[in-house]
Amino acid sequence: MNRVSSLIRRVRLISHNDPPLVFSHLPFIIYAPPPTCQRARFLATKQGKIPSKVQKVKPNRDKQEVEIKQRMTVSALAQAMNKDFDHIFEALLNTSMDLDSLEPQSILEEKWIKEVVKRSGMKYKWAKLVETKERENKDTQPRPPSDSSVLVSRPPVVTIMGHVDHGKTTLLDSLRKSQVAAGEAGGITQHIGAFLVQLPSGEKITFLDTPGHAAFSAMRARGALATDIVILVVAADDGVMNQTVESILHAKKAQVPIIVAVNKCDKPQADPAQVKRELLAHDVVCEEFGGEVQAIHVSALKGDNLLELAEATVTLAEMMELRGDPTGLVEAIVIESRTDKGKGPVTTAIIERGTLQNGCILVAGKTWAKVRFMFDENNCIMKTAGLSTAVEIVGWKQLPSAGDQILEVESEKRAREVIEWRCYKEEQDKQKEDLPAIEIKQQEHQESYKKDREQLAHLSWRQRKSVMYKANRKLMAVRPSEKTELDELTLPVIVKGDVDGSVEAILNILDSYDAHDQCQLEVVHFGIGDVSENDLNLAETFSGTIYGFNVGVNKSIQQVATKKGIVVKTHKVIYKLIDDLKEELSSKLPACMVENVIGEASVLAMFDVTVGKKRLPVAGCRVQKGQLDRKMKFRLMRGPDIIWEGSLTALKHHKDDVQLVKTGMECGLSVAQDIIFKPGDDVVCYEETEIPQRISWDPGF
Repeated sequence: MNRVSSLIRRVRLISHNDPPLVFSHLPFIIYAPPPTCQRARFLATKQGKIPSKVQKVKPNRDKQEVEIKQRMTVSALAQAMNKDFDHIFEALLNTSMDLDSLEPQSILEEKWIKEVVKRSGMKYKWAKLVETKERENKDTQPRPPSDSSVLVSRPPVVTIMGHVDHGKTTLLDSLRKSQVAAGEAGGITQHIGAFLVQLPSGEKITFLDTPGHAAFSAMRARGALATDIVILVVAADDGVMNQTVESILHAKKAQVPIIVAVNKCDKPQADPAQVKRELLAHDVVCEEFGGEVQAIHVSALKGDNLLELAEATVTLAEMMELRGDPTGLVEAIVIESRTDKGKGPVTTAIIERGTLQNGCILVAGKTWAKVRFMFDENNCIMKTAGLSTAVEIVGWKQLPSAGDQILEVESEKRAREVIEWRCYKEEQDKQKEDLPAIEIKQQEHQESYKKDREQLAHLSWRQRKSVMYKANRKLMAVRPSEKTELDELTLPVIVKGDVDGSVEAILNILDSYDAHDQCQLEVVHFGIGDVSENDLNLAETFSGTIYGFNVGVNKSIQQVATKKGIVVKTHKVIYKLIDDLKEELSSKLPACMVENVIGEASVLAMFDVTVGKKRLPVAGCRVQKGQLDRKMKFRLMRGPDIIWEGSLTALKHHKDDVQLVKTGMECGLSVAQDIIFKPGDDVVCYEETEIPQRISWDPGF
C-alpha cells in the first residue's frame, strides 16, 4: 500500500482532462484531481509510463577452466581438475558408464571427459600442444692442442707414492728442509700435499705427496692422473706391500713412468736387492735386471743420495721433453679442496695450461670462482701461477670436488651459463638413470593394485572404497611400531672432514659396509669444515652421531651438543675413526644369550614322595659331570629330543634340601609341571649369560 499511496500523490499533478492512468499491475483505475495551477508536470518516465520493478542481474561467475586432451586417464583428469579420484566416480553416477570397471589408469572417451567437467560446474578447453626443443649446450670445453711454436719447457710434476710408513713424507721433508712428518697425526700422511722444490742446480720440481693408508686409494689414483713421474718409495727392510702394489697399478693405468726410491737403506736389516726382486713380480724391472726403471738407494732420515734421486728425476723429465702453453685461458686440475675459516672455500690446484692471475673467472664441476687471492705451499701470496705450479685458489662460490678440471671462461655471465647447463645435464642424466627403476616400481604397484581390485570385484565402488579405507587405516596403525623397531637397529651418522679428499675417503669406506642385516648404517649428511649448528640440528632430528675428521668443535657448539645429548666424536687418524664407528655399531646390537653347561646327571629311577596330602613324582638321579645348582636352569633330554626346560621346585640329597649336588652324588629332583621322567633320561644344568655382539663389517684395515 505504501507504493500505491506514493503513486497517487504523484499523479495528482496530472490534468483532470487527461485520460485516466491505467496501471497494468494495479486492479483499479486512478483519476487525477483538477490541478491547483495552470502548470502541469509530467512523470519523468520513458513514454510517460511508470517503470516496473527493476530485477537485479546476477553477475556471471567465471567457471574454472580445465585443460583436457584426447585419451586422458581417470587419474590425469582428476589431477587436471584438482580433484580426488573419487570425484570422477561421483560425477559419472547415473550414467551408462560402467563404474565397476573404472580404474585410475582407465582411458576415458572424449564424451565422458566433457561430461565429468560439465557436471563438476567447470568448463573445458583443449590443451595446447607444446613442442619440446632440445636445449642448447652451454658447457665449456678445453682448448684444442696449442701450436708447438708457443710451447715452453715446464717443471715436472712428481708424485711420491708407496705403502704407509715407508718414508714418503720424510723423503720430501729432506728435499724441502721442513718437518711435515712430525706434524702428521699418527705419523701418516692423510692429505695430498703439493709444493714446489727448487734444487741447488736451479731445476724446479712440483711434488705431490699422497697418503699411503689403505683408506686413501682414491687420493693416490688422483695423484697418479695429475702427475708426469711417479717416485715409488719402498722400505728396504719391509719390501713390497699392499699399497705398494696398488701404487704400481695406478701408475700403469695413468701411463706414467716410475722411479724406485729404495728407502731406509741405513738400517741393518735392509735388503735393497730383495726389494728389486719382489718388484719383478709386478712388471717393474729395474736397470740392474735389464729394465728401464731407475732404482736409487736412499735414506730419507739421514739425507743419503737425495741429490742423486733429484738428478734422476730431472734427467727423466728432460728425456720426456715436458712442455706447456703459458698463454691463453687457464686449465688446471683440483688436487684438494677445503673450507678455511678466514679464506672460505679453498682449492689446491696444479696449473696445466695458461697463467693464472687474480680476477680470472674459473669453472670447476658445478661451481665457479673469481680468483681473489692465490697462495703457495708456505701461505705466501702469489700474483701469478705458471705451468706445473701448485697453488691455493681463494674465491670459490662453493667447494668443487677433488679431481675436477678447472677451466677459465671469459666472464661471470659465461660461468653462470656453464654451471646452469651442467646442473641441468646432471638432472637429465639422473632422470634417465632413475627411469627404469621408476617404471619397474610403477609396474609392481599396478600389478598389486589390480590384484587387490580383483579380490574386491564383486563389490560396488562405494563398498570397495570403504574396505580400502579400513585396510589403509590398519596399515597406518602398524607403522609407528615398525619404525620403533627399525630405529633400534639403525645408526644415522653425520660425517665432517677438513678437506674434500678426507670426506671422500671416509665415504668410500662406509660404502663397503655390508652388515645391514645386523644394523643399518645411514649417512644422513656429510660436509667439509668444522662442526656447525646445522650439523647439530640434523643430528637431533635423526638421533644421529657426528663424526669429525681433523675438524674443530668450538666451545659454544660443544655446549649445545652436550645440552641436547648429541654425541660428537672427532679424530685425527682415519683408522681410529673407523674403529670408533665399529664400536658404536656394535653397541647398537642386542646382546647374545650364551649357554654354559654346569653339570649333567642321569635319571636312574622314578618314585613318588608324599608331601602333606599330595604325592609328588621325584626323579632319582646321579650327577655324572660337574654339579647341579638349584638356582640355575635345567633341561630334560631324551636322546636328541628336548622334553622340558625350566627351573626345579626341589633338589634333595637323601631327605635334605640342598643347593648344590656335585659329581658322583645321588639326588632327587622335582618340577612344578607334570613331566614324566624315564630311566636313561639326561638332566642338564646350565646358565645363560649375555655377551655383547660384534659387528661383522670388516673395512679391510
